[in-house]
Amino acid sequence: MRGIGFWLSKREEITPEKEAVVDGERRLSYQQLNRRVNRLARALQARGLALGDRLALLSYNSLEYIEVIMAAAKLGLTLVPLNWRLTAAELAFQLNDSGAQTLIFDPELQELAQGILGQMSFERLMVLGTEPRLEAQAYELLMAGQSDEEPVLEQEVTSEAPFIIMYTAGTTGKPKGAVLTQGNCLYNALSLQVDLEFTSADRDLVTLPMFHIGGIGLFTLPMLYVGGTVVIQRSFDPVQAIELLRRENITLFFGVPAIFMFLIQSPEFGPEVFAGVRLVMSGGAPLPPSLVERYHEQGIVLQQGYGMSEAAPSIATLGKPWALSKKGSVGRVVFHLQARVAGDDGKELPRGEVGELLLRGPNVMLGYWNRPEANQEALAGGWFHTGDLARMDKEGFLYIVDRKKDMFISGGENVYPAEVEDAIFALQQVAEAAVIGLPDPKWGEVGCAVVVLKDGQSLEENQVTAHLKTCLAKYKIPKKVVFTEALPRNAAGKVLKRELREQYI
Repeated sequence: MRGIGFWLSKREEITPEKEAVVDGERRLSYQQLNRRVNRLARALQARGLALGDRLALLSYNSLEYIEVIMAAAKLGLTLVPLNWRLTAAELAFQLNDSGAQTLIFDPELQELAQGILGQMSFERLMVLGTEPRLEAQAYELLMAGQSDEEPVLEQEVTSEAPFIIMYTAGTTGKPKGAVLTQGNCLYNALSLQVDLEFTSADRDLVTLPMFHIGGIGLFTLPMLYVGGTVVIQRSFDPVQAIELLRRENITLFFGVPAIFMFLIQSPEFGPEVFAGVRLVMSGGAPLPPSLVERYHEQGIVLQQGYGMSEAAPSIATLGKPWALSKKGSVGRVVFHLQARVAGDDGKELPRGEVGELLLRGPNVMLGYWNRPEANQEALAGGWFHTGDLARMDKEGFLYIVDRKKDMFISGGENVYPAEVEDAIFALQQVAEAAVIGLPDPKWGEVGCAVVVLKDGQSLEENQVTAHLKTCLAKYKIPKKVVFTEALPRNAAGKVLKRELREQYI
């Protein structure tokens, strides 16, 4: 089956004048978007990029982000979206791991790009806009001399082509790149079209960063598939988001719980903000039932969804009729996906029992980039092992009970304690450290570091925090650091994090 790069070509053929993307004052039809993407694809070809090459992108949400995604699809390139919240050292690891030799960056992120360039070099360097910077060629100038006809390919791009390497923090302290194919992204769009009834009349406001699979898959790519309109917010701001919801006739809105908290607390907020929005959905972190009820009091049905990078990302959605009666559930599994709640032996458990959630289907990742041992574990028995503990009721509604591993989610961002613990261990005064996630009304969860010092050593909370600021992204840094004489352990010596959570909650 052919890849998804033809979507825009087909859309130009059948709905050329339909509005495809809105980015500030810029409004592009499907014909205009497709032709710009063709020019970009040809410019990338001219610079030597071909099927299978990795292309890294460091940018805020923008029209150009969509253009790079779709040009990569047409050429069969593998996109490596970079999280601008990370440090240069963290990003350099991902770039080296993926083997990306091309970097496109936003001029507003030039300082971060410069930090990356201080640690590694690239064969090709491009900057968005018309002005060359850091010896990078200007994006618009590279496109200017190119034809807007479809790029000529030596080899057909199929749906099996690796399309995105989406890095997720690793439980061993090193991120793993989930490899999503073009077919994975197609089936994510197909499932959402069936389950959420997307049409070309829909207008989606994208506030989640596109360096996350949520920003790409919820619902940017599905909108381009059905011929809808993508309205872009460069980065989330509650007042601007409310203005866009009102002005742009938005029909679809997806956010993390923290976004919905910021929105309802804004003085600009009122029930009319979502009056024309037929789907208001939250995901990326547990949705507090109290927040669902607060929105319900405003006449707004706030639905829950559940996904992860490895599933491109949709796993389950909670339909509008059950948003209140089943609050706490993440909904039913999406159309093209299979799921089972299994015991340690991998066998399916009876409905209502708690076990690990396993997935199988065409939107599940190809595997982790260059991680054969991790793949053997994660994809054992032909099912993807999510690491989440869940139960399924008799009607097929899923409830996420706990995480089998220790990862927690803060403001929609995955935080893996092992990575933070490793950074704390770099302090010579530290003998032991354990990081846990604690409930937080604003961010969903925040980190708490429990630290044991070496005999005779002293350390203050602000010293730990100051050290972590030099090596970790802000959202990974624990909001609380406590000191204790010993960590609770079981007979095998494993730290009992559940006891720590109970102690410090």
